[in-house]
Amino acid sequence: MDKLRALGYFVACAEEGSFAGAARRLEVSVPAVHKLVTVLEQSLGVRLFERSVRGLALTGSGQAYLETCRPLLAELMIVDDTLRRSAHRLAGTLVIAAHSQLALNVLLPELPRFHSRYPDIQIDIRVIHRLTDADAQSADVFVLHGWPDANDLVHRELGHTRALVVGAPDYWASRGIPAHPRELERHACVLVRNPAGIVIDLWEFARGDEKASVKVNGWLCSTGREVVLDAVLAGEGIARLNHLTTRAHLKAGRLVPVLPEWEVQGGPPINLLFRPSQRRTPRVRVFLDFVTELLRDIEADAQAKTALPHWHRTGYGRASSVLRTRRTAAAGASR
Repeated sequence: MDKLRALGYFVACAEEGSFAGAARRLEVSVPAVHKLVTVLEQSLGVRLFERSVRGLALTGSGQAYLETCRPLLAELMIVDDTLRRSAHRLAGTLVIAAHSQLALNVLLPELPRFHSRYPDIQIDIRVIHRLTDADAQSADVFVLHGWPDANDLVHRELGHTRALVVGAPDYWASRGIPAHPRELERHACVLVRNPAGIVIDLWEFARGDEKASVKVNGWLCSTGREVVLDAVLAGEGIARLNHLTTRAHLKAGRLVPVLPEWEVQGGPPINLLFRPSQRRTPRVRVFLDFVTELLRDIEADAQAKTALPHWHRTGYGRASSVLRTRRTAAAGASR
């Protein structure tokens, strides 16, 4: 039995005084109303109406039930109406799941501007590492970098980030500035372990047709990019970092990039993802437009799409392991 519909039919019968009157009001058949009200009475174990040729009359139990049901149904109608109106106006709560670097360095500085445009939209930011995280399950929109596997989401790639090799001024002053990527092998490099568990110890560069792959080393590795950034700011080493997450430090001179004539390979794309069911929700649409506008510079500057790196796989390991594979294959081919 559809209990909510049965209650609506019951209230209509009580107010109209007949099954036929309730059927006309509800625009359904008389047998449908009669059947559902009868099933409701059977489930409750009491008669709600006395039937006669003159129509319906509430019993004592029916009158008490009506007095309880009527305000509950009225409240439910108010809730339904509020939700329906919020779905079609720029209001309500928008749940955004984002990688921490993008949440802190890209979204957070600009969200006051979004709030000034749409003051009735409440923002709930969930910092996640993967789409399978618990906090991701109720998100409306995702702002992620990398190559997410999200076949059940609508996916927009907004551009590609630029990677830089950066260090603190004091570090470069004491260790010297490299003139070629190969010189990075003698530097203390703070390494990132990505969510798939791979230590990114293979830094790749391009300058025109020239390519360079450097296996770097260091005493510190972390899955937390904030940890890596803080260590570099403290002068403990250098790192390959995203220009979006370091732009404030670069502008202030706390970090200095090197090898400007070389393009650091492997900058991940920025992805905007959302659930298909949210496609027409106004608050989601305006946020999608806002983020697209925010990242327009990245999209405009993006070159050819960044290919999925050959070291990108599931399981713990090191990105530099591909160098051994390449060398083994090359040795085999030369025999």
